[in-house]
Amino acid sequence: MGFSVTWSWFGVLLVVLCMGEVWCDCTEEGMEIQGGNYFLTKQLRSGSVLVYNCSDNYFPYPHLTRTCQLDGTWRPPPLVYPPQKCKMVECPDPNVLEYGDVNPPQRKYYVGNVTTYECYSGYTLRGSGSRVCLSSGKWNGSFPICSRDSGDACLDPGIPPGASRKGNTFGIGDSVTYSCNGKWLFLVGSKERVCQENGQWTGRAPECYYKHTYDTAEEASAAFGSAMKDTLFTLETSNVTQAGKTIRISKGGILDIYIAVDISESIDEEEIKAATDAVISLVETISSFDVSPNYEIFLFSSEIIPIVNILDFLNGSIESCFTVCLDSTDYNTAGTNLKATFERFLDQMSFIQERTGAEAFKEHRHVIILFTDGAYNMGGSPDLTLQKIKNLVYMNHIDGSGPNPREEYLDIYVFAIGNEIFDDDLQALTVGVGGKHYFRMEAIEVLQSTFDEMIDEGDLKGLCGLHKADDLEDSKRKMYPWWAYVAVKQDTQTFKCLGSLVTPRYILTAAHCFKDNSVPDDVTVDLDDNTGDKGKKVVDIIIHDKYNIRGREDQGVKEFYDYDVALVQLERDIEISKQARPICIPCTEETNIALKLPRKAACSEQEKLLLKDRHELLHFLSKGKRELVEKDAHVKLGDARQSCIEHALEAENIITTKDPEVAVTENFLCSGGANIHHISSIACKGDSGGAVFKNYKRRTVQIAVVSWGSKFMCSGGGAKNSDANSRDFFINLFKVVPFLKSTIGNSADEGITSLTFLD
Repeated sequence: MGFSVTWSWFGVLLVVLCMGEVWCDCTEEGMEIQGGNYFLTKQLRSGSVLVYNCSDNYFPYPHLTRTCQLDGTWRPPPLVYPPQKCKMVECPDPNVLEYGDVNPPQRKYYVGNVTTYECYSGYTLRGSGSRVCLSSGKWNGSFPICSRDSGDACLDPGIPPGASRKGNTFGIGDSVTYSCNGKWLFLVGSKERVCQENGQWTGRAPECYYKHTYDTAEEASAAFGSAMKDTLFTLETSNVTQAGKTIRISKGGILDIYIAVDISESIDEEEIKAATDAVISLVETISSFDVSPNYEIFLFSSEIIPIVNILDFLNGSIESCFTVCLDSTDYNTAGTNLKATFERFLDQMSFIQERTGAEAFKEHRHVIILFTDGAYNMGGSPDLTLQKIKNLVYMNHIDGSGPNPREEYLDIYVFAIGNEIFDDDLQALTVGVGGKHYFRMEAIEVLQSTFDEMIDEGDLKGLCGLHKADDLEDSKRKMYPWWAYVAVKQDTQTFKCLGSLVTPRYILTAAHCFKDNSVPDDVTVDLDDNTGDKGKKVVDIIIHDKYNIRGREDQGVKEFYDYDVALVQLERDIEISKQARPICIPCTEETNIALKLPRKAACSEQEKLLLKDRHELLHFLSKGKRELVEKDAHVKLGDARQSCIEHALEAENIITTKDPEVAVTENFLCSGGANIHHISSIACKGDSGGAVFKNYKRRTVQIAVVSWGSKFMCSGGGAKNSDANSRDFFINLFKVVPFLKSTIGNSADEGITSLTFLD
């Protein structure tokens, strides 16, 4: 860069003198902040970053961070004026509204300030009529626009707070450009937008951000989740729409996902850990969808640290340490080579194209997800490599073949992490049409909940067993969205059982919950689905035709629970949402998809995958006095089963028989006993009919139904563990598939959703 020879020698001498000397460290003199505090990433050594903190609704001003240099000085240096202090969060100036008034008119707007908007006569308000300045540095709602029907092809796109716009005609081909007012604001979104023939503007509505502005978890969830779900939907054809969204991958399409996490020194270890946890959460969430992507996952600083190689996916030999490697921190974190990161993306894409051939490569869609602050100091700019990636993907579709534009085959999302973010450089790396691709997060930890929210939408109606992964009490309904409460009136009493939603119209429960004279009017079902309609009306009760509680009295079994299953038909379908969704059940195509098996894989393959251990850990639910409790059940299989079922002979309903298989047929799974390695909970009477289930990634598959137990141990309430002799017996759903199929499989009844059972 044209340094003089004298300066070059001085710099070398300074570095040599400073190596290992205390006087080269920075000092804390002048580093204080009014109203806040700070922490140091590496004490006072060179390279340490001083990060300022303020309380809620305040931000550090004029600088968020300072970096200790080799010569013992801070960059930027501390100044007497303006002093470093905590300022109240400010939102961009909303007084950019055309053809209307903003009240109250103020020079600055801070957290909690409320504004209202009113249009001049003859103009109509679109957007929010009232907005509040939030702690994120944004206004809530949508920015207001005062417009009138002018006959233009596109509606007035408006002006976001803090911005200016050039262009006031909105015909086909007309463009508008935006810029932010003042040196402290920068633009996020589309700088230029063009009016299209379909009446829509290209790109995404821009916003003006301060350095203290961030995207909330809810915003990131809505934007990123919606965009990713468009990619992850899998339908027979790719030129259809669902819920107003274009489906962007067909059955024959292949999705390649590349994920890179910056672990260089400019990013805190906690943020790196949070980012890698978010990656694990994202991969688990994606596994919930009806698509199996190929993955390339790596960490980077001055070098690339591979975690998952996408070529292994193509070879069918996935050998990666994934979670273990992501959790490790034993890496060289000095320096950042962002260009090498994009070269890795390009190399892997080129290998895939060479291996599959140009024609097959057209079927690949590419999603790149990058976690970084953008502060590269090695290798140079990644811009040229990014252009090569675009050329590689887009040139395959230069002839316009296929139902979708070529730009839809490449998406690059950037999650900005770190204390000092290089926004301009990072925004230039984003690629993709439609939704937002750049996210500026206050705290990277919220990304886990952001990715969780991707599966909370009702538009994924065909996917059984989707659930939230956390165990917060307010999320119990999201963890078990299939859980149902069945109440049966018998004379003057009401008996309570549990059940599970297996289709939008049917609840699976235990047959013994009903008496011979039970009728639909005696039964109500509570799904707690936030509709306010707690008691769902029942129109039919279908009990397995082989269930007979007195069927083996002559063999010394007072109460015989074989085939203890029943289906309850509701009057109308449940509205599928994050609060209510069917569980997966065995031997259906839907469960094959959830388990990532071939769509037509045999029922035995599901059973082999779900019930593979001698002591298989399953779970069931218990409705306590105040909360829903998940209990463990270690089911004994294979040569461990016989010793488990022998304790059935100690049950009160066993009168004279000495053969446990008279009461416990092959249709039952057995759980219980006291083993320090396999501690099972015991089921209580109110747990009857509930699902015995197994979680597979983010999907839940019901294996059995809670039926009966050998010993009552639930007095006093609360979750109880089994003792040496107590046993629970569950009806194995793999043994009653014909019954399930006859009612909820391939239904001929119009308007009733059926399941596709395997032959």
